[in-house]
Amino acid sequence: MAAPIPSGRSERRIPQILAAEASPSEESMPEESTVTDNVSLHGARVTTVRPWQAGTAVLVTFRWEGVRSEGRVAYCQRKESGDFANGVELYGLWKAASGT
Repeated sequence: MAAPIPSGRSERRIPQILAAEASPSEESMPEESTVTDNVSLHGARVTTVRPWQAGTAVLVTFRWEGVRSEGRVAYCQRKESGDFANGVELYGLWKAASGT
């Protein structure tokens, strides 16, 4: 069963659809092309085909300008569409080097 979505937010979420690639640290989990449902300075809610385990380390690369961030999965919830909504706490953003 999916973990409950945290009710308290430390930051305001902004509805924003951004294309991204997300890579869980677990070697058995492949990288996924994904989109965000909303974002904040230190987090994002991303949609994935597969469920992600809370606590899993991830690398999210936003296609916009190649901005990347490491983070961890805070929660995973099945959506009505059958996909999964994952709350990801982001640790910091950095821009990828040119040509990567």
